[in-house]
This record gives sequence, structure tokens and C-alpha cells, in this order.
Amino acid sequence: MPKLCVLCKEKRAVLKRPKTAQQICRTCFYAVFELEVHITIQDSKLFKAGDKVAIAASGGKDSTVLAHVMTTLNERYNYGLDLCLLSVDEGITGYRDDSLETVKRNEKQYKIPLKIVSYDELYGWSMDAIVKEIGMKNNCTFCGVFRRQALDRGAAMLGVDHIVTGHNADDIAETVLMNILRGDISRLQRCTAIRTSTDETIPRSKPFKHTYEKEIVMYAYFKQLDYFSTECIYSPNAYRGHARALLKDLEQIRPSAIMDIVHSGEAYASRKPTRRLNEVNESAVPTVGLIGNCERCGYMTSQKLCKACVLLEGLNRGLPQIAIGNSSKY
Repeated sequence: MPKLCVLCKEKRAVLKRPKTAQQICRTCFYAVFELEVHITIQDSKLFKAGDKVAIAASGGKDSTVLAHVMTTLNERYNYGLDLCLLSVDEGITGYRDDSLETVKRNEKQYKIPLKIVSYDELYGWSMDAIVKEIGMKNNCTFCGVFRRQALDRGAAMLGVDHIVTGHNADDIAETVLMNILRGDISRLQRCTAIRTSTDETIPRSKPFKHTYEKEIVMYAYFKQLDYFSTECIYSPNAYRGHARALLKDLEQIRPSAIMDIVHSGEAYASRKPTRRLNEVNESAVPTVGLIGNCERCGYMTSQKLCKACVLLEGLNRGLPQIAIGNSSKY
């Protein structure tokens, strides 16, 4: 005899939630998935009525489900948000050009306007050209810095009040592991925060902070959403891939490991820093400068040049590896 959904007690259970291990029907899965995202948005007070919100759209499962859910919740709960899609074209032939076609279809499907900004127009370099120049090592450093700034610049062009990204619980747990393994505890507060902003940047938030990646995949599959599923061709050796493999192994043993790691990162971030015996005198440690504007492009930075301009200078001078070393100081 087929098992009934543990929530409605009427329909046949068709899936087991990775997050709670509950056996539920498809209708109840949609309901609890969307309700949990709504509760996250409401509890964290991410938006206010009238906000113009840009959904960072790559065409992948996370951003496609985010666009679908944000559109659904905006209508269902009358958020009063003005939604739009914002995509970054890194210039990766056979990957980003294909995924952007998915985003263009999403624009029509959800009736949300789309803005695309490209590395080529912003920086004069595509990722294809950068990889040709530096090879497959450290290319993610360039892409990460450029992409973060490109999102901010695109959002400024659109005049939005807020950016939402599809980062899920798995992504955040991976970042916590990466920072701990690198000994970079100072970044835990930012990577675990559901909302990040400064006086100089447009606020960003992660409505999927408490949502498991497996459940996003299941939601996209059952809803038959249109998304692009190929991984970036330049990231097979990225450090994040090792953290992801470790997380998946932990999840097999203990499904709650994902949120356990996120909560651990939050706990670390809330602790006051303590000095270790082998640390140098505090007066000898240089302090971070006040946030200002890059002398070259005007983007926010605590130094004369922002990270993107330091990396660009190295590329343009034919010394990209030196630029990577120098960018760590900025």
C-alpha cells in the first residue's frame, strides 16, 4: 500500500524531503518550499513595498527557481516589489552564451525585464581571453572579483534598491568550510549573513539561505522549469569543488550537516576575536583604510585602486600573476 503524505494525509507521498526526511506529496512540497522562503524573507525584513529588486540570473537552477519563487510570492503575498533580471556575460563560449539564452526565455516566461552586462564592455576582457592569457590556474580569482563588481554596476544602471542571489544553504556551508580551511575566520560573518551591504553598495540578500540545493533541484524538476544545467568549463579545479565534495560526503552521513555548518559559521562570526600566543603585537598590524572610491573607475575600495583595477592593470601589462599577488593587499 502506498504511503500517504505526512502533511495532508490524503495524497500519495512521492518524495522524501532531504531537509526533514518527511515523505510528502508534490502539492505539499511546493507549499512548504515556498512558505519557508516567504518566512525567511519576512523574518529577515529583506524588502519593503515599492522596492525595485534585481534577481541575479545566470540561467542555472538556483537563479531560475529564485525568479519563479520571487514572482510567485510577490503576487501571492502582495510584496509590492518591482522585479527585474540582471545577468552577467563573462564571455565564456559554449557556456555563458548558452545559459543566457535560457535567461532570455525566463524573461518572457515570468514577464520580468532583463538587463545583461558583459565583462567585455565593462573591462575590455572576456573570460575566454583571460584564460588564454593566464591559463586555468587562478582564473576564478579574476572571475569572482569582476563578477561581484559587474553585478553592482549593472544594478546601478537599473537603479535598483536591492539585489537577490540564488545562493543556497549548500553554497553557504561550502564557503564556511573554505574559509575555515584557509584560516580566514574574519570572512565568516559576511558569508553567513543573509543580507550584506555598505553605505557604498546596493544591499544583497540570499532568500535561499535555509534552502537545500537538492530541494531546489527537486522543485525545478517537478515544476518543469526551464534552466541550464552545465557547469562552468573553467572551474573543474576550483577550490570550492573540494569543499563541495567534502560537504556531500558529510551530508551522506548526516543530512543536517549542511545547516549545522552554516550555524557553526554564524556562531564563529559572532565571537569576539581573541589573540593567539604567536600573534604579533596589535600595534604592528596595519588597519584597513576607510571606504572610498577607486581613483581609476570610481568603484568602492579602501585603497587607491579597487581589486578589479589591480587585476586589470596586471592583464594589460602582461603581468597577471603579479596582479593576483598584489590584489591580496587590497
